Amino acid sequence: RPTIREALKILAARNLTRSQRGPSGGTFVKKPTQEEVREIISNTTTMLINSGELDFQSFHEARYEFETFCCRLAAERRKPVHLEKMKAECEIQKDPTTSHEDFCHSDVRFHRIIVDATGNPLLRLIIDPVFDALQPIFNMAIYRYRDRDRIVSQHRQIHAALENHDADKAVKVLIEQLDDLHEQMHKAHEWRKNRDKNIFNK
Repeated sequence: RPTIREALKILAARNLTRSQRGPSGGTFVKKPTQEEVREIISNTTTMLINSGELDFQSFHEARYEFETFCCRLAAERRKPVHLEKMKAECEIQKDPTTSHEDFCHSDVRFHRIIVDATGNPLLRLIIDPVFDALQPIFNMAIYRYRDRDRIVSQHRQIHAALENHDADKAVKVLIEQLDDLHEQMHKAHEWRKNRDKNIFNK
């Protein structure tokens, strides 16, 4: 009995079972919602990146392949509501009073809209939580090197390309932005290395 009780506690903690009291009560297998699965993946991804099990290069390679694929699907399947949401995020991003943190959140939302525009729930299930977990970390790490005007311009170009169902143009601009991110992360890494070295020498 103690072993079974402990096992049930673990399953409940992982949101895999639910308990119900009463004559017809007991412990039942719980059907997880997509939102709950996203949260699990997001939390696990955050733990792996913080523990050093995942590095930026792995994230960059995966994002490059996933998001360029999503961009092509979005060019074909996007709906007016997706274009409206992307345009709204561009307005937030071009506002000079938008804080670095709010700019970061808007950037994440913009790229999530691209995934949403694919109309593929499995892609959203896989990619959204990874963006939620990692993109804010990387965005805040590179804010010293981020060219906000350039990002807004790129987002507007992606928006226009998707509006015109031009997948090649959208992917081209997206790759340009991902390459920028890769370069900025390298600069941020070098800056942190030099900072830590100077602290150690002191």
